Amino acid sequence: MIREARLEIVAGPLAELGEGPCWDSRDGLLLWVDILAGRVIRYDPADGSYDSIDIGQSVGAVAPRLAGGLVLAVRDGFAFLDTGAQAMRLVAAVETDRQGNRMNDGKCDRAGRFFAGTVGENNQVAAGTLYRLDADHRVTQIIGGVTISNGIGWSPDERLMYYVDSHTRRVDVLDYDPSTGSVDHRRPFVKLPSGTGLPDGLTVDAEGFVWVAIWDGAAVHRYRPDGRLDGVIPVPVSKVTSCTFGGPNLDVLYVTTAADVLPTSGRRAPGSGALFACHVRTTGQPANCFNG
Repeated sequence: MIREARLEIVAGPLAELGEGPCWDSRDGLLLWVDILAGRVIRYDPADGSYDSIDIGQSVGAVAPRLAGGLVLAVRDGFAFLDTGAQAMRLVAAVETDRQGNRMNDGKCDRAGRFFAGTVGENNQVAAGTLYRLDADHRVTQIIGGVTISNGIGWSPDERLMYYVDSHTRRVDVLDYDPSTGSVDHRRPFVKLPSGTGLPDGLTVDAEGFVWVAIWDGAAVHRYRPDGRLDGVIPVPVSKVTSCTFGGPNLDVLYVTTAADVLPTSGRRAPGSGALFACHVRTTGQPANCFNG
């Protein structure tokens, strides 16, 4: 399955720091963000069209809302976006006392809670936190002492949550209570050897295999539920940021990347910052909407 996968560039904008791909099944669109440019990008694979919405500040993650529009993790906290009016409304401020911090990657669980974490200025060690936004807009701290809060996902039965703090070089797994949104017993799931890159965004497929984007590793790794490496999809650029499944059958793997500069010429590496896609012989889990 994975050996036959070949990624191709999807026509569209080149991001400075592409992240957080999410399939919106309501409209048949792929959503993702350009964090540093402060843009939410929407791609329609049916006709190849795309558009982008300027948020006015950095934006680390996006997900659909059951009530319509989108929920965002932006620099200042959690926000709602009316895609028709292209208007953003902050609903819960986060870390207003830490001016250098910003929100990063995030995702919703099946109950519609939105999890997203922060990263400190210049990747300051242990300056970030993973938060949960509930339907009533209450914000709860889930994991503290985080350096680069990144990928998050759940096993198909939602009894396990996978989480990445890239600074640790690990993908961790935690016991998850889907009735309350609480976590317990954090332990290593995978640790990347030195020199192979850092774990970044991730997604979990319908079989419970964990797909991890490898920053500075030019690859997406697929891990078995027991943590063993199952396969590698090469990516033709180094800074691979995240991945998700989309398309009507959830059998298209979408991969986001970041801009990379060639040391020899000082120019952007070809394809860096692009969105990539390929058909695979497995399916993902549907993206969850924020229920609030």
